[in-house]
Amino acid sequence: MFRSLLTPRWLLLHALFVIATVATGFLAVWQWDRAHEAGGSFQNLGYALQWPLFGVFTIFLWIRLMRMDVHGNQEEAEPESTAEPAPEDAVAAQLGDGPTTATRRKRPLVPPPAPPVDADEDPELAAYNQYLAELSERDRRAS
Repeated sequence: MFRSLLTPRWLLLHALFVIATVATGFLAVWQWDRAHEAGGSFQNLGYALQWPLFGVFTIFLWIRLMRMDVHGNQEEAEPESTAEPAPEDAVAAQLGDGPTTATRRKRPLVPPPAPPVDADEDPELAAYNQYLAELSERDRRAS
């Protein structure tokens, strides 16, 4: 499980993240000292407050990558079912309806078509839709 985090690739990433986190700490202290010197400014003080945030983000990213790697390896280790979902289940999975064995989508792959607009309801939108339909027809003829 956690052995995948001890591969040469991950050891190099661990070293990189530790160096980056320590570097942001040193840069924060340096900017803090610089802000309190005679030539310091509010810009230095701002950087002194930003560097720790960069360090926290580095740690967050490090943990997130480790979790993704560990959970990705666990999913690969689990056997997949060889049963194909029924055609109704596949359609339901694409439309987001009903439980299925496959991972569910939160929304359909292709949105449903919008209802047609009459020229009486919105003349500008109807004219624009007509223009788009003409362009589509020209492209079909050219192909």
